[in-house]
Amino acid sequence: MATTTDERLRRWRLVLGGEADGTGCTLRGRDAAMDGALAALYRGAPDDAARTGRGRRSAGLGGSAPQVARWLGDIREYFPSTVVQLMQQDAITRLGLDRLLLEPEMLEAVEPDVHLVGTLLSLKHALPETTRETARAVVGKVVADLERRLADRTRATLGGALDRSARVNRPRHRDIDWDRTIRANLKNYLPEHGTVVPERLVGYARAQRAVKKDVILCVDQSGSMAPSVVHSAVFGAVLSSMRTLDTRLVVFDTSVVDLTEQLTDPVDVLFATQLGGGTDINRALAYCQSRITRPSETIVVLISDLYEGGIRDGMLRRVAAMKAADVQFIALLALSDEGAPAYDHAHAAALAALGAPAFACTPDVFPEIMAAAIEKRPIPQHLVKGADRGEAQLHSNV
Repeated sequence: MATTTDERLRRWRLVLGGEADGTGCTLRGRDAAMDGALAALYRGAPDDAARTGRGRRSAGLGGSAPQVARWLGDIREYFPSTVVQLMQQDAITRLGLDRLLLEPEMLEAVEPDVHLVGTLLSLKHALPETTRETARAVVGKVVADLERRLADRTRATLGGALDRSARVNRPRHRDIDWDRTIRANLKNYLPEHGTVVPERLVGYARAQRAVKKDVILCVDQSGSMAPSVVHSAVFGAVLSSMRTLDTRLVVFDTSVVDLTEQLTDPVDVLFATQLGGGTDINRALAYCQSRITRPSETIVVLISDLYEGGIRDGMLRRVAAMKAADVQFIALLALSDEGAPAYDHAHAAALAALGAPAFACTPDVFPEIMAAAIEKRPIPQHLVKGADRGEAQLHSNV
């Protein structure tokens, strides 16, 4: 249906956000309330907000927690959750909303999301006693939502990859992989009978309880990596629940902390992280390298933007040594739903030259990337993303 002139003017009025915007449109009722909620956040910030990253409180929010709580309730009524989450992020940047998150009633009013979790984790040492349980509940809700979305798919995808990695050529009948068996014997097709003669059977090894692969997640906990830290904690917990994987979670800044013992509860893992600070990838990789006992059965996933504050050449030497020992090494520039992150291009290119993939990925495709690593096959190009597709191909080196 064609948009009427009045409807187009209404939309432009909401976008432009001012009575003297030239549309001549006056908003009433729900539209006026939506406009007020938008104006409280986006209208009236001083010019120096662009330079400082923060503007003064404007359009009626003031410094009042009750007013901000009402505003948070309003935007949840007027806008879809994805827009609400974006407005909350902008409020943290423009209005200093993070200071008000120290109050329990404020936390109860917000729409929980990964970015809010990152903000809460960065504030955890400032949280008063009355707010800590509420903050933990908010983090727990986001973690539970992520686990519901990702856990089953991860276990199914990696379980299949682990079985395929243990294929045998003399399988029992119930263990035959008929799809691969037929493809392997197409040369033996008998058109007169409309069938394939399977000279060679391809099948799965019988299920084993023994650990088949060792996985080390090495996660940069600098402030810019907050969403990746949240998703890494969830995936670490899911992977550690699989008996055929031995999973280790290591987080680092300028120091290194092994959180493997806490993987049964990803909320505990997140509250044990320390977002912010410097970065020493070389030191973190040295620790991970010292924990490798079965190189050819080990997958190391470095999750970092590769801005190294430690010894650059040492970092690259460690990666080269792991690759030479037949360790599967992957560098994820980000593990988040956002687009291509800012990262150190020189280090990404150096890793690519060593044959170590370096790219960003979303949580939804992480299981497939891990499956490719388990089976030691090239990572499908459509799963990776970087600053642009050409760069992702270069840094993947696949």
